[in-house]
Amino acid sequence: MATKVKQKEVKYLNKDFNQFKQSLIDHAKTYFPNAYNDFNESSPGMMFIEMAAYVGDVLSYYVDNQFKESLLAYAEETKNVYQIAQAMGYTPRIITAASADVDIFQTVPAVGSGTNNRADLDYGLILKQNSVLKATNGTNFYLTEDVNFQFSGSASKIDISVYESAGGEPTTYLLKKTASAVSGQQKTERFVFGTAKRYDKIRLGQSGITEIISCVDSDGNDWYEVPYLAQDTVFIESNNTADLSPQDSQFADKAPYLLKLKKTSRRFYTYVTPEGLLELRFGAGNSSNPDEEIIPNPDNVGSTLPHGVASIDREFDPSNFLNTKAYGLAPANTTLTITYRFGGGISHNVASSTINKVVGPLFGPTKPGVNGSLIATSKGSVTCNNVNPAMGGKGRESVIEVKNNALAFFQAQSRTITKEDYMMRAMTMPARFGSVAKTYIVQDEQLQAGKDLDPNTSGNAGKDLPTANTRVANPLALNLYVLGYTPGKKLVTLNNVVKRNLATYLSEYRPVTDAVNIKDAYVINIGVRFSIITRVGFNKDEVLLKCINAIKFFFRADDWQINQPIVVQDLVQEIALVDGVASVVPPLEDNPDKTQIIISNRYEKGNGYSGNIYDIGSATKDGVIYPSLDPSIFELKFPNLDIEGNCVGDSSSGAGY
Repeated sequence: MATKVKQKEVKYLNKDFNQFKQSLIDHAKTYFPNAYNDFNESSPGMMFIEMAAYVGDVLSYYVDNQFKESLLAYAEETKNVYQIAQAMGYTPRIITAASADVDIFQTVPAVGSGTNNRADLDYGLILKQNSVLKATNGTNFYLTEDVNFQFSGSASKIDISVYESAGGEPTTYLLKKTASAVSGQQKTERFVFGTAKRYDKIRLGQSGITEIISCVDSDGNDWYEVPYLAQDTVFIESNNTADLSPQDSQFADKAPYLLKLKKTSRRFYTYVTPEGLLELRFGAGNSSNPDEEIIPNPDNVGSTLPHGVASIDREFDPSNFLNTKAYGLAPANTTLTITYRFGGGISHNVASSTINKVVGPLFGPTKPGVNGSLIATSKGSVTCNNVNPAMGGKGRESVIEVKNNALAFFQAQSRTITKEDYMMRAMTMPARFGSVAKTYIVQDEQLQAGKDLDPNTSGNAGKDLPTANTRVANPLALNLYVLGYTPGKKLVTLNNVVKRNLATYLSEYRPVTDAVNIKDAYVINIGVRFSIITRVGFNKDEVLLKCINAIKFFFRADDWQINQPIVVQDLVQEIALVDGVASVVPPLEDNPDKTQIIISNRYEKGNGYSGNIYDIGSATKDGVIYPSLDPSIFELKFPNLDIEGNCVGDSSSGAGY
């Protein structure tokens, strides 16, 4: 007969040495009372109990620590913080480059005479993106965009001034363009690949890398950086020229570059090691296979193309074509040439007027018939200057900064979900694709077909009943209203190229269920008429001029948003605060209602206004002028013409008030 073994109770709540020790003692007393009962601290048995408690305490510590290090908020080791942050999509910054706006100058000869005398832009030079500018302390700055003196538009304006004259007529003009530049150094490394390896990776030799500029294989194919390998589309840009896009080139002054999405199997993502080095990690696809085996093209399935795909081994579900098992190609039998930028930090935050040397390279005009010596003169005249200090350079992020930034990044997830997300994302589109100055977003509406219902019918009394054409919210679409600036910072509608670039840009961030309609907001041009009484002893003309400047500041284009109302009392307060103003009084002429400040609509297209007619009187309620139901914005377009001020006396006379 088998002896029944008594089931022993084990406690799992012990966490430290003393708890483990006491639990072992209690266990021995309960289950081995006759085998051992000497629990004196100096006994051999207690030695083994304490050794076992010691091992348990150590193991418990490591388990707890490993769990803590798996949580971003509690992790302390740099390695673990970096791994978790990058798993959440955030790349820690090893170093940050400084950036600066730099004025680039060159001279060109004059052409023509008299009223036709002008700068000959045929002698304009081109500084390509990544051209080098040098500061007095030796720091290199690289242009983030092309500087083309042969072209002037709202997105890339040339300031032209007379440089030299003879006989009262200009002979040489000075051209100026402002461009962005970032600090650092550039380096190129080459890596040779043999047989394809799944999820291959390479490590660049330089620390403190801030940007991968290019990655090209020996066949001339570009490899693109993506945030994660499952993303198979990237943004590409092309010059908006007549050769590439005849229809869009007419808008090149507003959008010098076209933005498109490209599907690519040649991609990689970057991984920052705790040592501050950068790894490029690739997919698992076999480069010996046709490209569409990596990224299938359903249009070619079943086609009669030579070596085409006759069938595939999975059903024709559209979602199957969104992702691939390979996650892009693995480099094979090729050499990758990688150019990158590194370096930065606080020392790169150079003072103003210190970035003053153009290293180049410079590209001269390509038009036939230009004078070679004049080209040489133009090249010799090129210089630069940063009016403001370079800013933004800083060292490595601390562990605390990585934690906080990773949590913030993960919450946003580079997606547009809320209306504010869409508005802010639209504003971040690079200016070379067209500049967006104002945004406003609302839910789209659609007509709901139905029939008129009789409110007198039983059960319908007192209800808001739908009519035959009730407008209801469309949950699957948003209307994004946008406006841009002219070179003189006047509001203007965006052309189709800019709006198309914006739609392409937003498509990478919006949910697949959202449709975004990009529309023009309305501009309501206004005029302001006011009267004041000055304080005794103040010059009336000077006070009036200060009041006009205060109104100009109040209606600054940067401060006004689409669908923002005008609070008349706020404007009155701005004028009343001007030094020397005793009171703001209603204008006497054409003001039967004794309105304190008269806001009128200016709409004449022939005079440069928008042409939008708006009944401001009907839109005013309790001293607030509301915009139209269709998204619109108020604009004081020509302040020198649209502001009419009058000083009717000083506080000693009261001027009849």
